[in-house]
Amino acid sequence: MNLGALLRGHRKAKRLTLKAVAEKAGVSEGFLSQVENSVKTPSLDTLMNICAALEIDAGGLLHQFSNQERLFTVRKAEWGEVDLPHTGFATRRFCPPDYRAVIDSAMVFLEPGKSIPVRKNIKNGQEVLCVLQGRMELELGDQKVLLEAGDAIHFFCDPPRQRITNPGPGLAVTLWVGTM
Repeated sequence: MNLGALLRGHRKAKRLTLKAVAEKAGVSEGFLSQVENSVKTPSLDTLMNICAALEIDAGGLLHQFSNQERLFTVRKAEWGEVDLPHTGFATRRFCPPDYRAVIDSAMVFLEPGKSIPVRKNIKNGQEVLCVLQGRMELELGDQKVLLEAGDAIHFFCDPPRQRITNPGPGLAVTLWVGTM
């Protein structure tokens, strides 16, 4: 988790709006939003003001930031039985949402004949698919690429024109990694 996500977590836990915290901290609402989204980094003085507005100890926040988990391991045994809902697909992500500011990753499980869009609302992102079991077809605009178990593909996102489909007879399991 990054510093901005920690600040946002504290703000939301206290049920405060961006506007209320920004006014108390003496910064603009837009700047505070950029800090929370890791677009901008506040100076130490500004960070102290934001922490004061949130009524949290800046030293405690920095301690929390420096002691956060930086390694995530998911063992195959932890996947358990994959219960596929009516949609025919499921994902098992490797880390919590607040840690996905730059890169995201998941195991994707897709039933035969099912198809899903790869991602939405991503601009200039890149993705990697590695088929671990079964078959997967990537549709990217006018191109279609069939991937077998062991195959991998790296591509630039085109969200409105991309999707993955399982054309095989059995469950497809794919490792997916994408930048934000």
